[in-house]
Amino acid sequence: MGANSGMQILALGDRGAAVADVQTALRSLGLLPDLDGTAAPRPPQAMATLPDVALDSAVFDETTELAVRHFQQNRGLSVDGRVGEETYRALNEARWSLGDRLLRYDPERAIRGDDVINLQERLHELGYDAGPVDGVFGVDTETGLRAFQRDYGLTSDGTCGPATLRALRQLGRKVTGGRPQLLRQSASFVDSGPHLISRRIVVDPGHGGSDPGHTFGETTEADLVFDLASRIEGRLAAAGATVYLTRGRNQNPTAAERTAFANDARADLFLSLHVDAQASEHARGVASYYYGTGSGASSTVGEQFANLARREVVARTGMLDLGSHAKTWDLLRMSRMPAVRLDCGYLSHPVDRLLLLDARVRASIAQGVLAAVQRLFLPAEADPPTGTFVLPV
Repeated sequence: MGANSGMQILALGDRGAAVADVQTALRSLGLLPDLDGTAAPRPPQAMATLPDVALDSAVFDETTELAVRHFQQNRGLSVDGRVGEETYRALNEARWSLGDRLLRYDPERAIRGDDVINLQERLHELGYDAGPVDGVFGVDTETGLRAFQRDYGLTSDGTCGPATLRALRQLGRKVTGGRPQLLRQSASFVDSGPHLISRRIVVDPGHGGSDPGHTFGETTEADLVFDLASRIEGRLAAAGATVYLTRGRNQNPTAAERTAFANDARADLFLSLHVDAQASEHARGVASYYYGTGSGASSTVGEQFANLARREVVARTGMLDLGSHAKTWDLLRMSRMPAVRLDCGYLSHPVDRLLLLDARVRASIAQGVLAAVQRLFLPAEADPPTGTFVLPV
């Protein structure tokens, strides 16, 4: 499977070569039975090419949909049983194990895959900072790999080949007591002090421009979250932070552009704001999301901020608490700083909708986010109970 930007979304009932490609990937992961009836993971190079007749006649059936849902659930993706760009890319990345290919830094087209995650985790276990465990072979991963190679008498070329793999597999774990990159990340926030002065925070109001997001009558998600973002911006700025919004009222940058904006701003935190909607009017509440994988790699500070923001908003609005969840969405994954998506209720639920349309409630949500940001930088002994922290408006 290669890069397929702008691909057609594949769903139940679709046919053709693209469906066959997805099914081949699912078979390689053991999520679909092979053509001989077996179901076991196979390396990419072991997957035989399907004959043309099979490619043309491949059908996205209920078994395929169930396998896709299983894969999405395990990978921290949105579970809808359909294959869009993000699921397609994740299927491609999941097929690689460490040792299947040479790994090196490519500034033009970064190598991505589970083999990169394996490498990053191994380097961290050995005490080398390879950056976030995100499956993207970037500059930090190359730096950590070169340091490892240099220390162990290998050619320090930043390429993970056979000799480097042998060394990585022969050495025992050096760092204990938790994942070292997570310990470093948490410690850096605690050590940086409780003040917000000069902190760079990027607030991302979702959708915008030609994309209104979820709608109810004349009310749009894009307008609601832009109002929330503006309120949060004002409160954080008053507390001394430097705040950037990813878009204006009539703009709709892509997810890649939003994360690139935050990375270029060298932000300390990234917060993406949304409201949700469902066909069922019973769906309601506040949820938050942070970067995390099924293997346990996650953003520790991101998870902490997700929990703080969600709980503070729930305490101030009375909305239902839907918890915090690890996801591998690119918006969270590609941010170089702790990133959180906060879904502030359901526009499709009558009670949540009334609350969201109330300017006083939106002010309370903004105050809750401000409290969460401030609490993130406080030492544990100074952290107040949820819903009680107050800063000047």
